[in-house]
Amino acid sequence: MENLPNCPKCQSSYTYEDGSMYVCPECAYEWSIADSQEQESGLVVKDANGNLLQDGDTVTVIKDLKVKGAPKDLKQGTRVKNIRLVEGDHNIDCKIDGFGAMKLKSEFVKKI
Repeated sequence: MENLPNCPKCQSSYTYEDGSMYVCPECAYEWSIADSQEQESGLVVKDANGNLLQDGDTVTVIKDLKVKGAPKDLKQGTRVKNIRLVEGDHNIDCKIDGFGAMKLKSEFVKKI
């Protein structure tokens, strides 16, 4: 038996799946499966334009960033592949060609 989420409106446990939606038979509330999965993950990270980021996405740096201990800046337009989202102030872990492992803030990147 599937473990379906309770209704977010009335907390009923009698929800069922109807296509790409969950439906509550007690209060007739409907919500999408995708919204439910986002709420379960807990970690919501958005780029500078408000797009939702996920693990494995490719992003671009939107402005020059000074890197402590590095001889040069991280230039605008640098492409960062295969990001990993983490909790904290710098919420993106990644490896950048020419720089190595790095943590970035999501407010300085945009999704490609």
